[in-house]
Amino acid sequence: MGCYVLGLQEIDQTQVAVVGGKGAHLGELSRIDGIRVPAGFCVTTDAFQRLMAEAPSIDEQLQQLSRLKPDDRERIRALSAEIRQTLEGTAIPDDVAAAITHALARLGEHAAYAVRSSATAEDLPTASFAGQQDTYLNIVGTAAILQHVSRCWASLFTERAVIYRMRNGFDHRKVRMAVVVQQMVFPQAAGILFTADPITSHRKVASVEASFGLGEALVSGLVNADSYKVRDGEVIAKTVATKQLAIHALPTGGTQEQAIAPDLQQQPALTDEQVVRLAQLGRRIEAHFGRPQDIEWCRVDDAFFFVQSRPITTLFPIPVASDPENHVYVSVGHQQMMTDAMKPLGLSLFQLTALRPMFEAGGRLFVDVTQLLASPAGRAVLVEGLGKSDPLIRDALQTLLGRSDFIRPLPDASPVRPPAGGAPAPIETDPAIVDELIGRNQASIAALKRDIQTKSGAALIDFILTDIQELKRLLFEPRSHQVIMAGIDASEWLNARLHEWLGEKNAADTLTQSVPNNVTSEMGLALLEVADVIRPHPDVVAFLRQVEDEGFLDAMDTLAGGREARDAIRAWLDKYGMRCAGEIDITKPRWSERPSTLVPILLGNIQNFEPGAGARRFEQGRQEAWKKEQEVLERLRALPDGEGKAEETKRMIDRVRTFMGYREYPKYGIVNRYLVYKQALLEEAERLVKAQVLREKEDIFYLTLQELHDVVRTSQADELLIRQRKDAFRSYQSLTPPRVLTSEGEVIAGAYRRDDLPAGALVGLAVSAGTIEGRARVILDMAEARLEAGDILVTSFTDPSWTPLFVSIKGLVTEVGGLMTHGAVIAREYGLPAVVGVQQATRLIRDGQRIRVHGTDGYVELLS
Repeated sequence: MGCYVLGLQEIDQTQVAVVGGKGAHLGELSRIDGIRVPAGFCVTTDAFQRLMAEAPSIDEQLQQLSRLKPDDRERIRALSAEIRQTLEGTAIPDDVAAAITHALARLGEHAAYAVRSSATAEDLPTASFAGQQDTYLNIVGTAAILQHVSRCWASLFTERAVIYRMRNGFDHRKVRMAVVVQQMVFPQAAGILFTADPITSHRKVASVEASFGLGEALVSGLVNADSYKVRDGEVIAKTVATKQLAIHALPTGGTQEQAIAPDLQQQPALTDEQVVRLAQLGRRIEAHFGRPQDIEWCRVDDAFFFVQSRPITTLFPIPVASDPENHVYVSVGHQQMMTDAMKPLGLSLFQLTALRPMFEAGGRLFVDVTQLLASPAGRAVLVEGLGKSDPLIRDALQTLLGRSDFIRPLPDASPVRPPAGGAPAPIETDPAIVDELIGRNQASIAALKRDIQTKSGAALIDFILTDIQELKRLLFEPRSHQVIMAGIDASEWLNARLHEWLGEKNAADTLTQSVPNNVTSEMGLALLEVADVIRPHPDVVAFLRQVEDEGFLDAMDTLAGGREARDAIRAWLDKYGMRCAGEIDITKPRWSERPSTLVPILLGNIQNFEPGAGARRFEQGRQEAWKKEQEVLERLRALPDGEGKAEETKRMIDRVRTFMGYREYPKYGIVNRYLVYKQALLEEAERLVKAQVLREKEDIFYLTLQELHDVVRTSQADELLIRQRKDAFRSYQSLTPPRVLTSEGEVIAGAYRRDDLPAGALVGLAVSAGTIEGRARVILDMAEARLEAGDILVTSFTDPSWTPLFVSIKGLVTEVGGLMTHGAVIAREYGLPAVVGVQQATRLIRDGQRIRVHGTDGYVELLS
């Protein structure tokens, strides 16, 4: 016989498998010194198993359920209702009923109880399952309590709980249900306490919500609650709500809504002194569990009781600092157009590649800018530099600098050099400089491909670590930096001067269309040429419509035109196949590894374009830029000192067109090298799998390069660590990374602060001039892209891998981005009006909605 009942005092947080998440937390809560928890016990998962063994046909029903998909709502609804009926209709086995009755007799069988579900997969650090199972309040009498225990067991199979498990990858057959039976307390007030602010994530600000009566009214959203913010022992903000309802327990059992007398509706449910005391008790609970908590409390007279505590799963983690001082972190992903969570191998490689130290939190990288912000000169350079690329980061930093107490100012001892190499020396406008830089990069990659072939084991990782130094040398070479800055400076000069002299907004956008040497925009046009090869062969086109797996290139040989098509795709992959969405993370599948990603784009190109579109597109952009140049120079010559102005402007246009294309090359160099590293590391991983050191070769993605070095050297891997890293990565994927984060965990959201927009417009950053109207296509995964000519692409971010889609669209809207990020550069070259940094664009704009993109003024209008 199993153990069917455990008193709360006998339980700690390690016993999730026996008493479920809620039960384990309550048991642990009742052990904390000075924390009151109403007396009670848990009916264990052994009791649930015992019932399941008695229930007829349950195995067959669970088998059927595990075969369904989350969107099969009708079948799920019917089958889960059947399972609940089966469970509620099965009599509780005698020995289980006896154990529950005996526990009630000890506590007082005539008292009122709360009966609450506690599943083994809830209140976990990575999935809260909040509200997925049922709670019954004020249940009186042994028979009624037994009946509600039975209902709790059945609630494991409510439709919403079943769908939640399916979506989160939990197996229905492995989840168990325990039940918490706890003496009711009859509070004057109740509510929720978050030990970190759930809105800003600030770890030092506690947030309290309070209403009269039982807490259910608040949790279920029936009433407005009073809300308080507490920091360092004082209430720093409070709002007293008009409270019209309360839920109270009835003497006969059950609960009832009651109206609150009008003269009491405005009265606070807690005094400030009580709020502060409650927050202090919350801090004690948080310290015990070791992470911020979401706590349910109730007040009886002047005493606080706690009926639940679970981790807050929505907070973004804080980078680990080496000292207790205040720190400010800026997101790297928002600069790199890659805000997805990265795996440890990807994080460590990018950290090794970067010029400045980068800190990891929540699977994302951040730079600590505290030192720069502390000195007036550094602050000006940083805020101005970041502000150009992302006004929301600038605004967030200014908000922080406006609080005089957060960053301790440093005296300006020495002038701060601007980030990444400082102001470059002047450089002559000579295309040969760009050619030489590109040639050197290509020669270096060819040498890497040759030399890495002979390396394996620890020597391979040593070789990669050495080669990363060569990569950094090429990346941060002064000449390379000079070329990029010369292009950017000339572009800024043109925008400023032509605005001043001619009233032209963002003139450089048109002047930079179709510049030479842009490896990213060439990639999109080259894919149009691949479509030209395939288009005349109907068998190949039909075959591509059916592609399911990655072996399709070899399968094309037998078709008419198949060999030419395959060779054209392969040649394109040889040049661009090292790219993919989120390419700064080496673990992401590259196009050469997963060529099926390109198929929908190719099919779109075949359908939407005429032969020769790639060359025509480039030439059209060149012509538009040339026409703009002639028009601008002619208008300038008509001004006072017109010849001088025109001459200087012509010099700057030549400079932009010579240097701007190279801006995309360094990143291409990085991802080229990354693919070479990745292929060599995966071969090494295969050896480790054969030697039974690793279970599967992708396990190396969950280790840093330094950890992998140790595994290769010692032939020993920490399986538990790899498993924990996989779980952590899964939980990080659902978090939204902040642009700016402090060491107190506070997420500082910037704002555009503009009041010159039409009502309802979505504000962003103008990065590519022009105004365009059309159908919005909201696309989050490139492989799902089904575009028609003239669509406007709306997505969260675009790195270079999205460029092949840009040839089909006529405008771009993204949630993340800046003036010089890849999407913006390519949009200008292709002449696409674009607005980036539009917060929540993919949620606020519906797929198929008509929108107008104001690329010159930085906003989007929703038309239908």
